[in-house]
Amino acid sequence: MATKRHKPEEIVTKLRQIEVLVGQGMARIDAIREVRITEQTYYRWRKRYGGMGTDQLKELKRLQKENERLRKAVSDLTLDKLILTEATRGNY
Repeated sequence: MATKRHKPEEIVTKLRQIEVLVGQGMARIDAIREVRITEQTYYRWRKRYGGMGTDQLKELKRLQKENERLRKAVSDLTLDKLILTEATRGNY
């Protein structure tokens, strides 16, 4: 059986649904089952995305992309520097 990957927006929505159901008096485990996820998944999502709004989620995605781009730039520049230092020593 194939597993479904939830998008971060869906995760935040499901966490909010669980909070609403618990606020209405439903037991937490029943609320988790209501949104069709496992208890382990709920606690893992809550640890990672708990208290996060959609604006914060978009900002997190933007920062992760920027971080990835900067890491790539640093690795490229480091490689260029190593090549140039070997070329200046005459080890080519």
